[in-house]
Amino acid sequence: MRVNAGELKGRRLISPKGDYIRPTNDKVKEAMFSMLIPFMEGDFVAVDLFTGSGNLGIEAISRGAKTVFFSDDSRESLALARQNIKLCGVEDRAVLLAGDFRANIKRINQPVDIYLLDPPYADGCILPALEAINEKGNLKEGGVVVCEHAYRDALPEEACGFVTIKSRKYGAIGVTIYQRKAKTDA
Repeated sequence: MRVNAGELKGRRLISPKGDYIRPTNDKVKEAMFSMLIPFMEGDFVAVDLFTGSGNLGIEAISRGAKTVFFSDDSRESLALARQNIKLCGVEDRAVLLAGDFRANIKRINQPVDIYLLDPPYADGCILPALEAINEKGNLKEGGVVVCEHAYRDALPEEACGFVTIKSRKYGAIGVTIYQRKAKTDA
């Protein structure tokens, strides 16, 4: 597991031992961040909502994020993410949040450009996370929510005030990008 691009390109990250954390593989991560290029302009803020190893959030920092919130309810995951953040020397751009993803979304009191969602596939957390993000209302206009999921578990075209703007398949993995649904004049 390594950083694919940006200032930390090539940096090896500490991989999880065992299978309690499933990091995004490098091929899918590269494709995901290639789709995100238009949304990573300037000093953007990202949230790695189900952080695991910190792989996605560190990639966002490497590609220019001024701040990344790393959220997880697992102590083991946050400890591994903390190790990888320290290994990369980016502690000044990382904020770690322990606890349930819904509570952590509520704790983020600044505008967010990109939410990165890669929860355990079987947990069914994506739609509840979209609902919590919509309720919090801190996703900037034009911001996106990126969801990694099992491709067989297709996500809806519209959900919780969001609409799909891109959807791709990489083997058994699906990546769906949502943006806030445009308000129509009634």
